[in-house]
Amino acid sequence: MDKFDQHIIQILSADARCSVSEIAKQVSLSRSAVTARIKRLEEERIITGYHAQISSRDTSAEICAYLALKFDTSSSNTHDCTTYAKSLSQIDGIRWCHGISGETDLMLYVQVPGMRRLKEIIDMIHQYPHLRQLVTHTVINEFFNHTQVEQK
Repeated sequence: MDKFDQHIIQILSADARCSVSEIAKQVSLSRSAVTARIKRLEEERIITGYHAQISSRDTSAEICAYLALKFDTSSSNTHDCTTYAKSLSQIDGIRWCHGISGETDLMLYVQVPGMRRLKEIIDMIHQYPHLRQLVTHTVINEFFNHTQVEQK
């Protein structure tokens, strides 16, 4: 990634609806060059989606949770967290998946409209082979979140 790619990502992170023409003006490239770069960034999975940022004023029905997954490593069929992560990335509502140190293999962050969807996701994950334990930690309060882009 060069400085143009980084600038394009910065612009899209702040405003996913920014037009290609506006991005081209801001980064001093042609529209076709910006379009090609965005397409490449999507193909390389650097850009994985475009999202609407929803106001936190009325999120009372929204459920956020962390899911800690442990897999059985004692079997002869060793698991591959990369394979599980690829599969998990296809489940709507799972916002991120990290491989972490310690006894937990994967830590997921889930953001869904309600408990029904959270249960559906948990039920899907329980079908994964070699899953030994799934622990759910429901978010009760969010005191701050530095990952959200502030609106200007």
